[in-house]
Amino acid sequence: DARINVVVSSGNVSDIAMHFLEMHNMIVVRLPSKFDIRRLCKSTGAIAGVRLGAPAPEEIGTCDTVRVEEIGGTRCVIFDKQDQSSRVATIVVRGATHNMMDDVERAIDDAVNVYKSLCRDPQLVPGAGATEIEIARRIKEFGMQQSGLDQYSIQKYAESFEAVPKTLAENAGMNPTNILSALYTAHKQGNAAAGVDVEEHTVGDMGGTINDSLNTKYWAIKFATDAANNVLRVDQIIMAKPAG
Repeated sequence: DARINVVVSSGNVSDIAMHFLEMHNMIVVRLPSKFDIRRLCKSTGAIAGVRLGAPAPEEIGTCDTVRVEEIGGTRCVIFDKQDQSSRVATIVVRGATHNMMDDVERAIDDAVNVYKSLCRDPQLVPGAGATEIEIARRIKEFGMQQSGLDQYSIQKYAESFEAVPKTLAENAGMNPTNILSALYTAHKQGNAAAGVDVEEHTVGDMGGTINDSLNTKYWAIKFATDAANNVLRVDQIIMAKPAG
């Protein structure tokens, strides 16, 4: 009466239950993972039932087709729903080696997280080390205006931002010292978007070419600074002796 033709269960299905399900031409799919059950419910609009009995109309999910396909030698049950209201999508990654698939998976995960971050805060800042050099330049100028020993700690904090453009230059086979010098020169001349151009092996204007999320950059700097402050607050480290 409820027009249900697919039943998804996280546990074992008894023989008598299978008998009646087959009598009514109903498909039974077993998903032992609670995580997969939640994703399937989110995709189809269903609500996981915890009681025996007929489900309510609002607890029943829908999809276009349920079929079994063989992907890469593995038989997979596919719940296909082309409706735009579905909140879940599955990306199948195939490759010749596990390392290649791991790299593709990381790239997809990074792309999805960047899209989510931009949906929350669409503000962007110049990338390729341009933002870090501009921050380091301004902190150094602030440090030079301070008196006493504070200026040394401020200068060292500014130097820590040079790690990003320095690493970019080293990975691209460039001289990091010359690149840092050219970056500081460009930024002092007013080009705040000057960054490391790894293709031309020089310093170029990264505005509109390579950008970073402002939200991601803000929290990365905040967490790194907090971690450094926590380490500096440690007065003494006491090593525990092995038992016995």
